[in-house]
Amino acid sequence: MLHIIKSYLKFLWKAKNEHGIHSPFVYNLVTQCFYDKTKYPEYKNLEEYRNSLLKNQNTIEVTDFGAGSRVFKSNTRQIGKIAKTAGITQNNAKLLFRLVKYFKPNSILEIGTSLGLATSALSLGNRNAKTITLEGCPNTLSTAKNQFQLLKFDTVNINFINTEFSNYLKNYSLNTSCCELIYFDGNHSKKATLDYFELLLPTITNDTIWIFDDIHWSKDMEEAWKTIKNHSKVTVTIDTFQWGIVFFRQEQEKEHFIINTNKTLSSFLFEKIKF
Repeated sequence: MLHIIKSYLKFLWKAKNEHGIHSPFVYNLVTQCFYDKTKYPEYKNLEEYRNSLLKNQNTIEVTDFGAGSRVFKSNTRQIGKIAKTAGITQNNAKLLFRLVKYFKPNSILEIGTSLGLATSALSLGNRNAKTITLEGCPNTLSTAKNQFQLLKFDTVNINFINTEFSNYLKNYSLNTSCCELIYFDGNHSKKATLDYFELLLPTITNDTIWIFDDIHWSKDMEEAWKTIKNHSKVTVTIDTFQWGIVFFRQEQEKEHFIINTNKTLSSFLFEKIKF
């Protein structure tokens, strides 16, 4: 917890808003997407999805392949508490929805479904996109699928896959039909994050967008983020503190941005208590 607070204070010191951005591509993204104040009707769907999970007092046995939880001491966990402490926050779910709506990717890959909170944002952002979502724990994946069906979310274009990530991605990287947007939220360790990064590099195009969750979760993850930023194929990165957003646009000079998404320190700390 102390590491995250220190990292966030450093982030606030370095962060900029739209007035400090000279790249037209990033400026438009920040002003038209990050700071978009439109109250989209889909936000109600996202809130309904979250609230339904929060009220769920059933327990499931969780198989944890990642860096583990800073809250749960047992693998038997109540669904409502998982949604409260381990899922994407409401503000970030809305931002993820806007990112998909802004870029309009036709294909999406999510590494780490969990209870489907981020999946719902990804799918609502572009209902026509083909989405693949991967989850190592069969019980959390089953809960997400049931939640989508319960709330009558359109699952026609969503492929829920229970798999070990590395094994799946080794085969996926050989597939020529790459995903335009990839959301990495499956294993918050340096080694796993960099392994996924390297496995998926053969699939990138000029328009590829990668979003890495929890880049400041630990010193380990901050080191992974630094390595990704410095990779020769990466041209533009945006650090929103919660996420590291990566672009491979060859027409742009290599540049790194730290963007404050207007969250207050108090609201940030409240959300981060979950860790």
